[in-house]
Amino acid sequence: MTALPAPRLLDQFGRVGRDLRVSVTDRCNLRCTYCMPAEGLDWMPKPEMLSDDELVRVVSVMVGLGVTQVRLTGGEPILRRSLVDVVARIAALDPRPRIAMTTNGIGLDRLAAPLAAAGLDRVNVSLDTIDPEHFAGLTRRDRFNDVVAGLKAASDAGLNPVKVNAVAMRGVNDTDVPDLLRWCLDRGYELRFIEQMPLDAQHAWDRAQMVSQGEILERLGERFTLTPVHERGSAPAELFLVDGGPATVGVIASVSAPFCGSCDRVRLTADGQLRNCLFARREVDLRGPLREGATDAELADLIVAEMWAKKAGHGIDRPDFEQPERPMSAIGG
Repeated sequence: MTALPAPRLLDQFGRVGRDLRVSVTDRCNLRCTYCMPAEGLDWMPKPEMLSDDELVRVVSVMVGLGVTQVRLTGGEPILRRSLVDVVARIAALDPRPRIAMTTNGIGLDRLAAPLAAAGLDRVNVSLDTIDPEHFAGLTRRDRFNDVVAGLKAASDAGLNPVKVNAVAMRGVNDTDVPDLLRWCLDRGYELRFIEQMPLDAQHAWDRAQMVSQGEILERLGERFTLTPVHERGSAPAELFLVDGGPATVGVIASVSAPFCGSCDRVRLTADGQLRNCLFARREVDLRGPLREGATDAELADLIVAEMWAKKAGHGIDRPDFEQPERPMSAIGG
């Protein structure tokens, strides 16, 4: 295998971009209340989206710049029909990056084994509650059993550790927090709670309604003994041993305890726009140069320059903070 290249995705604050989040589609088959309106959104026309060849080429350039992990996101990535082939082509790159995927789990029961065979290493499945009625209310779809089946299929296919992502919402599912952890522990899944962020299409996010890391830990502490795990590195989740371990639970406190100082992430949208931060207000177009015949070196120069321009932090607590125009479903998680 080719040796890992020296990192080139540096910013002015000494951070190195190694984790590439690639949105393979903006489409989704759920309508989660904290993400999009009940009627859905206007999806990107297919010609605006990167083709498989274009997507894999950008990933290849970024691997050459030092990216070591590629996470496929959406929307819902399983809705991209060529997903298995995309995974196989990324897995064939040299050096080979680790490949992960964030999904809502619907359809994973039939695709987990083919994705694992193609080279997918790991999966995160979004599941905010184990109460089927709460699930239907949150997602506006009665698909709880499909998600459960997808989780089991991922575990059976060896996509371990299988991680569960959950957003706790005040007055909606915040009382479900301990039950969800118990459910995950019993099945060997690793649970990560994520603070609700200002990335909804409705721009209705209200910090006062957000369930913070402190509140999540207080809820969990009513039933479990939590011990902090101090080694974190660039991981977004702060981990806690549950009842002495070895199982852990994590909290991604992007709002109340930002981890911008160690961020190693960069994002590529389904229509080929590079974002150096989830909350960035600007993007760099790679699709245009790709289709106009840019060389790999020219693409690399665009990427390196944008990473160098990355800000010190997302600035949610600043009075001049503005929510990105794109919602999470169009950026990629």
